[in-house]
Amino acid sequence: MSQVTGTDSPARSEDRAAGVAEPAAAIVERALELSRADACVVIASESSTVNLRWANNTLTTNGSSRDRSITIISVVGRSFGVRTASTIDTPPRPTGQLPAEQPPADHPSDADGLTALVRAAEEAAREAADAEDYADLLGPATAGVAGDGDSFTEPAARTGTAVFSAFARDLAEAFGAARASDRRLFGFAEHQVTTTWLGTSTGLRLRHSQPTGSVEWNAKSVAPGGSVWHGQATRDFTDVDVAATDALLRSRLAWCERSVDLPAGRYETLLPPSAVADLMVNLYWSAAGRDAAEGRTVFSRAGGGTRVGESVGPAGLRLSSDPADPELATAPFVTAASSSAMSSVFDNGLALGATDWIRDGALAALVQTRASARAAEVPVTPMIENLILDAGGTASLDELIASTRRGLLLTSLWYIRDVDPETLLLTGLTRDGVYLVENGEVTGAVNNFRFNESPVDLLSRIAEIGATTRTLPREWADWFTLARMPPVRVPDFNMSSVSPAN
Repeated sequence: MSQVTGTDSPARSEDRAAGVAEPAAAIVERALELSRADACVVIASESSTVNLRWANNTLTTNGSSRDRSITIISVVGRSFGVRTASTIDTPPRPTGQLPAEQPPADHPSDADGLTALVRAAEEAAREAADAEDYADLLGPATAGVAGDGDSFTEPAARTGTAVFSAFARDLAEAFGAARASDRRLFGFAEHQVTTTWLGTSTGLRLRHSQPTGSVEWNAKSVAPGGSVWHGQATRDFTDVDVAATDALLRSRLAWCERSVDLPAGRYETLLPPSAVADLMVNLYWSAAGRDAAEGRTVFSRAGGGTRVGESVGPAGLRLSSDPADPELATAPFVTAASSSAMSSVFDNGLALGATDWIRDGALAALVQTRASARAAEVPVTPMIENLILDAGGTASLDELIASTRRGLLLTSLWYIRDVDPETLLLTGLTRDGVYLVENGEVTGAVNNFRFNESPVDLLSRIAEIGATTRTLPREWADWFTLARMPPVRVPDFNMSSVSPAN
């Protein structure tokens, strides 16, 4: 690749001591004015984050942070260079209290080295080879998304401690109930709002604010192996029902009162939406059109080309992304600080629209940048930061359990790793709850397993698909929270070995 990247750490400016931070939009404009390159892209971002952590039925730690960064992408001829500077402000917090509000750290200013940052990106571009994905930068007439000058100059949207007000109150009540029933609650809740500004020398001025939140619970009981996990994604915590979550954890801990040891093997298995999300995110991250065309992935066709158009799942199955989805709304334009098989810096600002990756059970599209789409002579289908699997099912996970004669119920998957990219074979562990289902009822907790499965192969073997609901992948929660998935029944999920993990 022709990309050269680096990170510079600017000193704090005098303005910071005075509590003044230059607006991000103004820094984007100054960086563009400073540029001597043939073309330039500037991406600025500001995030504010608050979090809570609890253990043994007690709030233990909490924190808040603000971070700001600026990325300069300089284009010289047909090559480019990238330099990024960032600051993070994470002051210590006393335990047992909600974090106090904090002023943001500064972006680099001239005094901090903004000029040096721009020059470094230009020098990196001059030293780089021609970019394989080179294309003219997009402008207002070609990006397909309308910029709003008034919106661009607005300050960052921010989160604060108020987002946890009702949640923290209800959490205290759950702690009391857990102590009374000899249960222990552990967990972590986080809310973040990130605002991104994108400016280019071709006239694009785009801004987007993205709220994301999640809460993960782990409940433990005195029963051997009595450990249960539950996770939820949220935009603002107004939909987090602590009492309902605690009731769910309590009921699943009751399943752990009886232990059952089972050997490795293939079992009829119910996968909850969270586990399905982890597998589908792996599939999505492996869906680069360029890699498939080069014969290196599960989506490569034997003899050349890709598998687009081939059946990969049951009729009616749809895997899609949509930046305008009301529940999973995300950025409507490309923001790319680097180039890879999945993204291109030359696509910055490109409009994103609803995309079907699998339609009616057939592979409909792969992730295509403008460069890879041009080479393959297919439509441009950039990556979008949400994912939805749906087949029109209506059954809940409880209803799938009720219709199971004998099988396993998972809670979550853990430590997922690639084994073979040509088949997308994955390995990983079950964790915090594998249960035996007999005659429509959960009859006990089962030992953990290591599994070996390909999510692509799994799609073709699904026996039943339930109702699609918003969920939080456990393994990939730090990177991908915008997902809606159904529970599924797999007749022969491969538990390849027994795991000693508890």
